[in-house]
Amino acid sequence: PFGNILGPLVVWQIKKNEMPFVDDQAKESLNFQITVMIAVLVSAALTVVLIGFLLLPIVGIAALVFTIIGAIKANGGE
Repeated sequence: PFGNILGPLVVWQIKKNEMPFVDDQAKESLNFQITVMIAVLVSAALTVVLIGFLLLPIVGIAALVFTIIGAIKANGGE
């Protein structure tokens, strides 16, 4: 369940001294994944009042789209 946070954290810890670009991108990825995890937790809590059932798929789709956009931009060196 926390693989989305552990992956960037491990990459950042291993490569932060060797590759500055990977250091920067891993920190950005970690920050984004923590934000997504918080949004998922808030949406899950809001399922009690039924709005969470609408928010959970939106958060999931947005996270997927933003991850793909970020990967494409990182591959381009941005």
